[in-house]
Amino acid sequence: MAYLCFSSFILASLAALSASQSTLTANPAHSAIPTAYPNPYESSHRNNSWLQQHNGSWFDASQPNSPWSNATDSNGNYEAAYTPGRAPAIPLAVRSPYTSAWTSTANNGSLNSQFPIFWDGSALGWEGIVTVDGMSYEWMGIGSRGLPQLDNFVSAIPLTTAYDSSYSNFTFAAGPIELTASFFSPVIPTDLCRTSTPLSYLSVSVISRDGGYHNVSLYTDINGGWVTQPAAPLNWTLFENDVTVNGSRVIVSPDALYSWNIRLQNAYEFGEQNGQDVARANQGVFPQWGNFTWSSMQGSAEALQFQSGFAVNQRFRYVMGISLNNSIDEAYRSYTEQEPVFAFEHSLGEVGPDGTSPVLYTIGHVVQPAVRFLSSVGIESLDPWWSSSSCYGPDLQSMTYNHYHDLATAQRLAAQFESKLRNDINLYYGNSNDSPGQQSPPQQWYNGTDGQEISGVDQFGQQYIFNSDNAYGYLTPSSNGCNSTLDGIAIPDTSEQDSYYAITALAARQVLAAYVLTTPSRSTNNNNTEPLAFQKEISSNGNTNTVDVIFPAIPFFLWSNTDILRYVLNPLFINQETNFYPNDYSMHDLGSRFPNATGHVEGDDEYMPVEESGNMIIMMLAIYRFSQNQNVGLSYLVQHYAILKQWAMYLIEYSLIPSVQLSTDDFAGELANQTNLAIKGIVGLAAMAQISAAVGDGVAAANYSLTAQNYYKQWETLGIDPSGTHTLLAYQWRSSWGLLYNVYPAKLLNLSIIPQSLYDQQSAYYPSVSQVWGVPLDNRHDWTKSDWEMWTAATCQPSTRRLFVDSIAYWLNTTSSDRPFSDLFQTINRGESPEDPNPIEFFARPVQGGLYSLLALLASGQTGGGS
Repeated sequence: MAYLCFSSFILASLAALSASQSTLTANPAHSAIPTAYPNPYESSHRNNSWLQQHNGSWFDASQPNSPWSNATDSNGNYEAAYTPGRAPAIPLAVRSPYTSAWTSTANNGSLNSQFPIFWDGSALGWEGIVTVDGMSYEWMGIGSRGLPQLDNFVSAIPLTTAYDSSYSNFTFAAGPIELTASFFSPVIPTDLCRTSTPLSYLSVSVISRDGGYHNVSLYTDINGGWVTQPAAPLNWTLFENDVTVNGSRVIVSPDALYSWNIRLQNAYEFGEQNGQDVARANQGVFPQWGNFTWSSMQGSAEALQFQSGFAVNQRFRYVMGISLNNSIDEAYRSYTEQEPVFAFEHSLGEVGPDGTSPVLYTIGHVVQPAVRFLSSVGIESLDPWWSSSSCYGPDLQSMTYNHYHDLATAQRLAAQFESKLRNDINLYYGNSNDSPGQQSPPQQWYNGTDGQEISGVDQFGQQYIFNSDNAYGYLTPSSNGCNSTLDGIAIPDTSEQDSYYAITALAARQVLAAYVLTTPSRSTNNNNTEPLAFQKEISSNGNTNTVDVIFPAIPFFLWSNTDILRYVLNPLFINQETNFYPNDYSMHDLGSRFPNATGHVEGDDEYMPVEESGNMIIMMLAIYRFSQNQNVGLSYLVQHYAILKQWAMYLIEYSLIPSVQLSTDDFAGELANQTNLAIKGIVGLAAMAQISAAVGDGVAAANYSLTAQNYYKQWETLGIDPSGTHTLLAYQWRSSWGLLYNVYPAKLLNLSIIPQSLYDQQSAYYPSVSQVWGVPLDNRHDWTKSDWEMWTAATCQPSTRRLFVDSIAYWLNTTSSDRPFSDLFQTINRGESPEDPNPIEFFARPVQGGLYSLLALLASGQTGGGS
């Protein structure tokens, strides 16, 4: 009797399926991302041609036959198309821990089907209405729901949504005109003054769609929900440039900047209050001090009016044709009590086919001082860096004015960052032959009983099968004789390079917005000409400068500006080198409640000694290797060499056998002798050998190097499965496995401690345990972390790397999440946040800087090679 190998059976089945099923229709709309991203302010609406030509690299719900969505609006029009992807939340004004506004796309949500949200999901009042020939159209917010039904007030129709690293552009049809709203939060990591400014831009322009001329006006307002979520009383002031406007004012100066400043009546410096998310009842979200500022000027409009007052009355009067009356409501109250809103109205006059110049607004929450810091001179109140003499000076109105008029320069600098991002992605991938000539959108996974099974051959000639009833994703046969398996495969007929751009561009604003740059400390062990940087551990617990949250983000800074990484480590060194921390290993964080960077004088921070000591040493070598000025990098090593040796001694004692310790993935719980944690300590010792050599301590360098090599040999025996196919999650736990992301720094820094055979072994194994939305973090749960996935991907062969990259982009486009870019989600079900047994929700966290792992490799001289 003849026996068929299982692999032969699979191949035969695939062939039969391919023959019996029609292939997916190629969709030319899913084209490569353009090489030049136009300035959205240039030549009015001419950029719309780009949006129309590139209306869906991953997601194109505007196509009637799109498998993604058949959702229509109330007028029967298909919902907006997304480029380069349908992120679960699109950034609007994302500039700091307290300027963080987004719009959700969950359930086909659009900018005008819901309120904008803060990162925690709290609703923010931000309303946008355009009136055309007496007919009003709501293009942002849902303030219309508080009004009676009006025949002359309807929703604008969403057309397109596009984002890059700094912009989010939305287009709407409003009767005979088209409106573009461009939200611009500049990502300029090499410019410290502009990066430290917590204000964002909104530009709105309109153009006639029917060739005729139409009378147009714009109305926008914000409410006090940006300042406080509880019913706390507010004060507000309107400024004309830097002069307070009192009572009512009939005449508006066409050349003046008008700024609404809203603040708490009872401020509390360095305090935070909760938002609407009850899951974060013990974590601060909104600041209890500072000023929220909302500004605009007449510009090229025919007229500008302003007014504050009760939201319902004010919006109703506007829609009914009664212009704002340049008055200020002086009945100060909470935003829940006859909801006060703060509005601008721009009369644009007759608008034709040439469109209008944009109406410009700026928005953001400004706290001053910014951080409370414990140093050798005691408790210090540190001001934001923008207020220093190196930038704009301490006056809020002066900074706001300069920021508003700085648009052109900010655009130019942000365009340089965007160009670098696109060009470096192209350089990393090189001639990878990654993009098929015709692309089809990937199939939706339904997790239901009405799904479909498909098969085919991808652009690399690999056969695949996909069944939307299961959570395995795309599978391909992998065989060695008759020992055959079905391994995960990257999503067919999509471009990894485009996927990588989609996720890195989305992450850029999120990463920088978690950091606050301040004036320097007065302590004697600090460089008084440079800022300090403080990171908020957004959403997970609100710590300040958490070492294992800084660590995963280092690829972004090593690629974009290594100096910022040095600025964020400096406060940790200042605190520990002045004996405010009693333990002989690195501290976990600089304070339990941002923005209070007062350390842990009792040494009672979260216990992660191997994790944090290894992180600090590795980051120090990375700063030295990637510094533009090698003298600065070397001086930095010499300055902190004593404490680095102290932490290295701890690694010598505990890294090989770490016993029961938490790793950075503390939400998964303690585990004895974690393989991935141990290799971090070993890589840390190898890094310490390089540091010692750099500072001229040859004896120590030899000792650290020999110790690391000996430890690695023992680690191979303890941490690799006897089959030789993969590493274990914990020593000698045969049924376990996990992402070995802590070998990435060895590859990044060219440390020879990790042999290529280990990288190859892991790369071959990960596809055997992949799911529809990636590879789980480890065998204990079905969730994964996208930052660690990308660290891992950077160590893998191209085919496995594609699997990781495309799965993250696939998750972005299909997840049920309604919050900013999460780094923790399930690889099955709907890709939602895990529950164990309570929800674990990570949103808007700066760890997404880890998605830049491939670009950091490029900066180190390594590329992705071929396919």
